[in-house]
Amino acid sequence: MNPQQMSGLEIMQAMCAGTLPAPSMSETIPMLTEKVELGEVHFKVKADQRHLNPLGGVHGGFAATVLDSVTGCAVFSMLEAGIGYGTIDLNVKMCRPIPQNKELIAIGTIINISKNLGISEGQIVDEDGKLYAHATATCMIIRA
Repeated sequence: MNPQQMSGLEIMQAMCAGTLPAPSMSETIPMLTEKVELGEVHFKVKADQRHLNPLGGVHGGFAATVLDSVTGCAVFSMLEAGIGYGTIDLNVKMCRPIPQNKELIAIGTIINISKNLGISEGQIVDEDGKLYAHATATCMIIRA
């Protein structure tokens, strides 16, 4: 099916199933879509040597990018075919350093969706539920 005729949920589910390619950003910041439901998405993420700051720790931009992606995709999962979105506000809180070479889970969930705005939240956690970073995002819904 043509992605332009698919809803956001259908596109995200096709990426999760591997029938549509992942966005190229997932090559820069390793993000693998693991679960997609209406208003909720889960990514497996892992920072590596490409994501380090001058001190040798994982750069905060890694968490910010992952959280921007997962919150945006939660909004996208709510949109009809042909409707786009763009982040207009992202508020990120770093709770502890992101470890290098450890698989983490990024979860995005919808808080509210209206005609013009989608509000969502995201978190990066480990397998035990330990919180590494949290974000809220507001996305503008773009109707062509």
